[in-house]
Amino acid sequence: MVLRFAAVLLSALLLSAGWLGATGLGLFAAFVPLLWISASYDASRRSWWRVFGWSLLAFTLWNAMTVWWIWYATPVGPFAATLASTTLNMIAFMLFHTVSKKAPKALAYVLLVAAWITTEYWYTVGEFSWPWLILGNGFSHDVRLVQWYEYTGVFGGSLWVLAANILLFEALRAPRRAGRWIAAAVVLFVPMIVSGLLYATYRQPDEGSVRVAIVQPDVDVYAKFHGDDAWQERNIVDLISEVPSGAQFIVLPETAVPGYYWEPQLGAAKYFADVRGPFWTELRDSLRAAHPEALLVTGANTNRAYRPELRSRTARKDRDGGWYDHFNTAVGLDSAGRIQLHHKGRLVIGAEKTPLPWLFEWLDFLVIDLGGTLGQLGVGQHGTAFEHDGVRVGPAICYEGLYGDFFGGFVRRGAQAMFIISNDGWWGDTPGYKHLFSISRLRAVEHRRAIARSANTGMSGFIDARGDVGPTLGWDERGVLTDEVRLRSSETVYTRYGDYLGRIAQYVMLLCVLYYVAYRFKKKNYLVS
Repeated sequence: MVLRFAAVLLSALLLSAGWLGATGLGLFAAFVPLLWISASYDASRRSWWRVFGWSLLAFTLWNAMTVWWIWYATPVGPFAATLASTTLNMIAFMLFHTVSKKAPKALAYVLLVAAWITTEYWYTVGEFSWPWLILGNGFSHDVRLVQWYEYTGVFGGSLWVLAANILLFEALRAPRRAGRWIAAAVVLFVPMIVSGLLYATYRQPDEGSVRVAIVQPDVDVYAKFHGDDAWQERNIVDLISEVPSGAQFIVLPETAVPGYYWEPQLGAAKYFADVRGPFWTELRDSLRAAHPEALLVTGANTNRAYRPELRSRTARKDRDGGWYDHFNTAVGLDSAGRIQLHHKGRLVIGAEKTPLPWLFEWLDFLVIDLGGTLGQLGVGQHGTAFEHDGVRVGPAICYEGLYGDFFGGFVRRGAQAMFIISNDGWWGDTPGYKHLFSISRLRAVEHRRAIARSANTGMSGFIDARGDVGPTLGWDERGVLTDEVRLRSSETVYTRYGDYLGRIAQYVMLLCVLYYVAYRFKKKNYLVS
């Protein structure tokens, strides 16, 4: 009992390190204690439930150690995230355990890998989506080891972790069999060597660069949506005045501009949607006076009205009987007053999105306040590239940076560099905002795009196409950073094909399950005859 508890605790610690600011190298042994626990029990029903209990404890501890900081925004959040994530972890691991006791070991191991990646993929594309603990995300502090993500994305990292754990466990079970140790070493070290070569030989295409200024306003997030709008507007204008001349892009955070505006011209009221709001006019005039060649990219809350017959599935009814959507929006504004819009397409569950509303809308009283606007927002369909002076950039909004394939949508639509605008201060000075920044390093490698990231507070900074971090602004800092961001037009393999490993894993898992059923049926008939 004590030894198994120690194994569970060790597994949880090794799984968690990469999300708490440390290296993710512990992931390569993180499943070994759980595989040992599974192997130590027989095929009885009682043993099955004991393995269930130990693995449930391990995955719950992993989630608790890595998402506890959500508590700062909502006490419900960490419990909901842990419940959903742990359920998917248990599906994959208990499928493996069941098959390992009644079928060939090779089948069980293939099923473990396929089922785990499949459940990660489901957590990425499903109605309940929180892909924080994809195993491949654990290497966000070790980008020099995963330069090949440009071919596989983070699911390649998950495959690497699982394969290494299986081979290491088998080597430990037969320590005198050199072949097993060689296989484990090859799987562990060859990807590192390949990555090191890719890192050392990577050369950014000579396609020029743009000068980008990122702004961190450092506004109290809990007062932001209920505070002094006039002060926030002055804060923005003052910071823009600090931007050096020659900046071609000025990037402000998610929902930086206070208030609510109506599309298409960001009017201050529904019936004046075609008349630009006064603060947007002031921003245009500021650009015209000090930065006439720059595009301002900022976050804002926008509304779009519909005729009843054209309303979207997320539209809400207003007091006048009309229909409208509320969007978390990235806005591009130049000195001529031209406006470009991108609507956030990956929404935070509980704050911006109600999953299965026919089932969960009665739980609105538990909604998480993570943006100032509660309930179901309108949903953007894909990443939109903003164009300015012959350069195309992608304005990803906060949570969209967790989704490698969706992030690639900006690149597939021509983005030569990426911006991420975020509002990270909801969780205080915790590992949450730090890891959200570091995950952006993986997006840079996957698509080989330099990134400029602007947060309200938390961590703003520059990341190059190899995932290396440049100048940054940290927690509770107000200011402006300016740097050159290099451009690239070509697409990586991952950009073109997205999460293909996740899609393939689903078919492999299905084939494994069907093979297991056929194997058991054939064996049962053989024994009967």
